[in-house]
Amino acid sequence: MLAKKMLRSRKAISPILATLLLIVIAVAAIVVTYAWIMMYTGSATGSAGLKINIDVASINATSRTFNIYIRNTSPNHQSLKVDRVYIENMNPPDITGKTNMTAATTIQYGETILVTGSGVDFTANTQYKIIVTGQPSDIVRAEYFANAQQ
Repeated sequence: MLAKKMLRSRKAISPILATLLLIVIAVAAIVVTYAWIMMYTGSATGSAGLKINIDVASINATSRTFNIYIRNTSPNHQSLKVDRVYIENMNPPDITGKTNMTAATTIQYGETILVTGSGVDFTANTQYKIIVTGQPSDIVRAEYFANAQQ
């Protein structure tokens, strides 16, 4: 009997509060759905684009030379152009002018090219971050860490 009396004495939430609660739940569901869709489309479009890898790079501090092997690994089997070589923490970081690349170099799918360079002051036993970019530079980019040998 006491339980029945307590259940009857409970009041429900107001219709305004119930409406606001439904709106908050709907907005939260929309935000979660939007985030999931953006994550999915971002990964799908990224994998369909152009891609390069630096397979190996070597730096010789004594002779002031370097070798970089760049491979086109685009999932859509397209050719692409590589046009810049950077070494982070160098002054200036763009060392393209010290390489054998005189202009943007086209790489066919699956092809590997050798970019060589000289005249860069390296410190032995120091790790350098090598960055290679292509066209468009916001998509075609690869990074590699190499230690300068004596």
